[in-house]
Order: sequence, then C-alpha cells, then structure tokens
Amino acid sequence: MDTSTLIVIILAAVAAAGVLVLVLRGERASGRLDAIASESRAAQEQTAERIAAQERTLRELLEGRLAEMQKQMSEGIVKSTDRTVATMTDIQKRLAVIDEAQKNISQLSTQMVGLQDILSNKQARGAFGEVQLEAIVQAVLPPSAYEFQAVLANGKRADCMLKLPNPPGSIIIDSKFPLESYQALANAKDDAEKRTAGRAFAADVAKHVTDISEKYIIPGETAESALMFLPSEAVYAELHANFRDAVERSYKARVWIVSPTTLWATLNTVRAVLKDVRMREQAHVIQKEVGTLAEDVKRLAERVESLKRHFGQAENDIRLIDTSAGKITGRAERISEIEMEDPAAALPSPKPGDKPRLVGGGE
Repeated sequence: MDTSTLIVIILAAVAAAGVLVLVLRGERASGRLDAIASESRAAQEQTAERIAAQERTLRELLEGRLAEMQKQMSEGIVKSTDRTVATMTDIQKRLAVIDEAQKNISQLSTQMVGLQDILSNKQARGAFGEVQLEAIVQAVLPPSAYEFQAVLANGKRADCMLKLPNPPGSIIIDSKFPLESYQALANAKDDAEKRTAGRAFAADVAKHVTDISEKYIIPGETAESALMFLPSEAVYAELHANFRDAVERSYKARVWIVSPTTLWATLNTVRAVLKDVRMREQAHVIQKEVGTLAEDVKRLAERVESLKRHFGQAENDIRLIDTSAGKITGRAERISEIEMEDPAAALPSPKPGDKPRLVGGGE
C-alpha cells in the first residue's frame, strides 16, 4: 500500500473518529437538554402550584375581609338607622312639647288678657285682692281663727277678721289695690309725669289708709290697729322704696300695710299667738287634772300601805303556820322512830307473876 493510500485511510479513520465523537457529544447534549427541559417543567409546575396556592390564599383573605366589611357596614347601617329613629322620635316628642308649650302660651296670653280686663275694673280688681287674701289666710290659720266678710257694729263689712283674744282683740284685714296710679307711675315718660303720678299714688294710698282707720278700728270691738293688704309685691316694693312718707302716715294711723309675703309671715306669728293663748286657756284645766292626779296618787299610796300591812299579817300567819308544821313534822318523825324500834328490846323482861301486855300499851 502506498503512502497516499495510507494517508487517505488515516484521514478517513480520523474523520470517522471525529464523526463518532460529534455523534457522542450530540447525544450527551441532547440528554442534558432533556434534563434541563424536565427540570424547567418541574420548576414551572411548582411555580404554578405556588401561584395557585397564593391565589387561593389571597382569594380567601379577600373574601374574609369583604365579609367582615359587609358585616361592619350592615351593623353600622343598623346602628345608624336606630340612632336616626331615636333622633326622629326625640324630635317628635320635642315638637309635641313645643306644641303643648305654644298652647300653654296661647292660653296664658288669653289669661293675661283676661287678667288685664279684671284689673282694669275696680270691682273685679277688688274681688281679685279678696280672693288672694282668702287663699293666704285659709292656708295658714285654722277655720276658727278668722271670718270673711264679717259685719262690724258700725255696719261696715270687713274683707277678713282675725279672731284674737283681748289683748289685742280682733284684727281687721282689708284688701286695697291702687293699680291705676301705680301704672301711671310706672309708665311715666319724664320727671314731670313721674312726680304727678307719684303724688297721685301717695294720695291713693293715704285715702285707703284713712278709710281703713275710720271704718275698721273700733274701740272695744276690734284691736287698736288694722292691716291693709296689697295683693302685689311690686306695688308694695315701690311704696316702701320711694314713698316713705306715706308709709310713716300709715304707721301713725295704726294701719300696717302688708304684701302677700309679709302677710304670710304675719299670719304665722298670729298662729303662734293663738296657740299660746289656747295653752293659757287650758292651763286651769291642766292644773285641775294635776290636782286630781295628785289625789289619786295619794289614795294609791294609802292603798299600797294597807296592802303592805295585809302582806305583813299574812307573812306572820305563814310564819306561825310554818312553825306549827315544823312541830307536827318533828312529832311525826319521833313517832316514826318509835314504831321502827324492836318491840322485844323496847319492853322490860317479864317477871314471874306478871300478866302479859299488848305492844300498843293496851291491856
């Protein structure tokens, strides 16, 4: 074989070996690719499972949060509805109260108009003062302590007479209400009108004081003073604050001016006086009862002493009886001791010629 042929053979062998190597490497590379592909598929499957698990967890979390939000929203809506209902109910109640207050205000306005009509009429105003006077007197004093519309010896009729013992005697209370002059004084626009209204007001008060002093202070029948009742605290306050001269003149006339408040205090003092008077009136009865009680106590002491004597005599009798019983008991014991002795030892020995004797001593 020549050299060229050998070279060709060697080259062919080398080429075959190279092809074989390439084939082997291709197979190994193909196996690695398959392994890589398998690992990739497994990783993808794991990733897909993790993603699916995360999706389920997220979906469950979202569903739970959504359910909680729905529950909270439902509870909030219910509470809001309850509060709204309660608020509406309270508003309805308040509206009802407001309606009732409006009705009362309307009625009060009507009553105020009626009161103004009453006070604008002198006779009706006098009746208003008398009614207020009667209400105060009835609330403080017992029925036996007063009399309304009492007729005096001079023929005058008093609004109220307080029945007090002498001294001081019965006190007359007369209701007066100088409203026109007081309103003119309150509505005065300048000093001139105020001075004019003030003089008229003082004159009205002085006239009422004089009338009461002349009509209702009767020597021997009533007390030496009387009360003029003003059924208005405002009129009373104005009189004592700015018309001291009129008040001083009433003192000199022995007419005491009182308002509803001061009349209440005065009547409470009168009630205390009446209670003291009744206690003094009952003092002699109490003394008589105490004397009778002393006699009863003395009689009881005498009877106790007599009973003690009886008890002493009974005690002596019992002592004597006890002594007799003791003696009887002692004798019975001695008799018992004699019966318990031996009869043979108790009797002397018989002598010759003696007759036999019975144990009891009898023959």
